[in-house]
Amino acid sequence: MTFSLALAVPLFTWLSTLFAPAPAPAAPADPAWVKEAGAKSMPATKNSFSTAKYGAVGDGKTLNTQAIQKAIDAAAKKGGVVTFAPGQYLTGSIFLKKGVTLNLPKGVTLLGSQDIKDYPEMPSRIAGVEMTWPAALINVVDQENVAITGEGTVDGQGKPFWDKYWAMRKEYDPKGLRWIVDYDAKRPRTLLVSNSSNVTLKGITLQRAGFWTVHILYSKNVTADGLVIRNNIGGHGPSTDGIDIDSSTYVLVQNCDIDCNDDNFCLKAGRDWDGLRVNRPTEYIVIRDCVAGAGDGLFTCGSETSGGIRHVLARNLKAKGTKYGIRLKSATNRGGVVEDIIVEDIQMDAVRVPIIMTMNWNPAYSYSTLPAGYTEQTLPEHWKKMLAKVEPERGTPHFRNVRISNLRATGAGEAISAEGLAASLLENFQLDNISISGKKAGKIDFAQGWSIKGLEIKAEDEEPVAVLNSSGMKY
Repeated sequence: MTFSLALAVPLFTWLSTLFAPAPAPAAPADPAWVKEAGAKSMPATKNSFSTAKYGAVGDGKTLNTQAIQKAIDAAAKKGGVVTFAPGQYLTGSIFLKKGVTLNLPKGVTLLGSQDIKDYPEMPSRIAGVEMTWPAALINVVDQENVAITGEGTVDGQGKPFWDKYWAMRKEYDPKGLRWIVDYDAKRPRTLLVSNSSNVTLKGITLQRAGFWTVHILYSKNVTADGLVIRNNIGGHGPSTDGIDIDSSTYVLVQNCDIDCNDDNFCLKAGRDWDGLRVNRPTEYIVIRDCVAGAGDGLFTCGSETSGGIRHVLARNLKAKGTKYGIRLKSATNRGGVVEDIIVEDIQMDAVRVPIIMTMNWNPAYSYSTLPAGYTEQTLPEHWKKMLAKVEPERGTPHFRNVRISNLRATGAGEAISAEGLAASLLENFQLDNISISGKKAGKIDFAQGWSIKGLEIKAEDEEPVAVLNSSGMKY
């Protein structure tokens, strides 16, 4: 069935009669789990351990990896704070431990080494696939009760790694290998929290990440508060996501300001066969009082959805010049369910598409086909995982039970682009009190059971939102 929200009525009449802005509805009480999100403890700060005592030199040239690690190890024995005198400290991968706070005061910068040898390889998960990967610049792995605080800066100095990626794209793309280049171009993340709990990240600035900036993986009760992320300094940082929450639970992100070159605030849960094998959800997530500048998505779920993404509250977010706003994305070999998502009190300016959903995202990247001339038996293990076939009943993703309310957007290219699948409709979405102005209204395709109240779209082309292949729409 194909029809238009406006039917045969002119757009201005449709808007003024059916979809005039309504007073903001009284918000329901937050789910009980919201209070449980975030770290429950902080390390003790009685003891102080100066990195200078262990040989660290803040001249921006001396490699300080061992000296900083010695200070961390000493602090771990008694619990306490690792401190720095003002300066620039060049370092490779460092590993925080239980009971330690890494404090970076104003005037202190950690400079990431530009030599990949200074980032030892370790088991991890990257873009939804478990594989061996370089350690991050700062690592919290298999730990609890850890903090990173201060007004200082962590500079990943990522440009050599960006250049490596673009060079590999030129080589891989003509061979039909776009789907694997991100995994072969091993680039260090800036900050990794993996298989850890009660971790607090507060106040620091992170910039020029070699790859993802903050990756929260397989972890529980993590707080990211007041982080500033700047990845578009001195070049175009590819895939330099801001904060990625990956198969983790009870995570609180607040008061953060992100300008990057990919997803700003992003939830992930595994990719394709390997993600379905691991089958760990991202759930009980709060993102609030945050700002996004340049980047691909203010608030994104996916595209790695295999383990499921659910029980999410995103509130009081602002975006200016971000490519997309509220974005749900997956692919037909990824599977998983995205559900129970609440997004409210959102402001956007000059965002290309404020509301966008697709289950067939970026086919050249999402679907793996081995070109002629390769023998699968001799391929690296992560190539084999990417090529493992997923049967359609497991590979079809599902988006359902999503509420978007109190949204204002100006300067959009297209107000809404929502595309389900014939085999997987966009189910039970609720749009309340939304006002968007821009060039085009957009479309809703393959949807079921939507409730739309107080929607105002001012489109320059004066065409209404087209609703296609949908049923049970209430407005």
